[in-house]
Amino acid sequence: MEISSIFAAIVIGIVIGVLGRLVLPGRQRIGILWTILVGIVAALVGTAIAAALGVADTKGIDWIELLIQIALAAVGVAGVERLKGQR
Repeated sequence: MEISSIFAAIVIGIVIGVLGRLVLPGRQRIGILWTILVGIVAALVGTAIAAALGVADTKGIDWIELLIQIALAAVGVAGVERLKGQR
């Protein structure tokens, strides 16, 4: 894995994580690092799911893949918030 790939994963993780937080109603009480980590995981898992469904590589913007990633990020942010709230 090259350094540019790591930076790209971080940037994509930030974007996906923030979009996942925006989808959820109300205020989420998790930090930006948790948001980035959830976003990175959601981006990777979402890409794998989109590839399994055969919608990962389309002409233009991969809207279905993006929607899958945002939905996973929203679920991840809600899950992290719930886990942090139990402490």
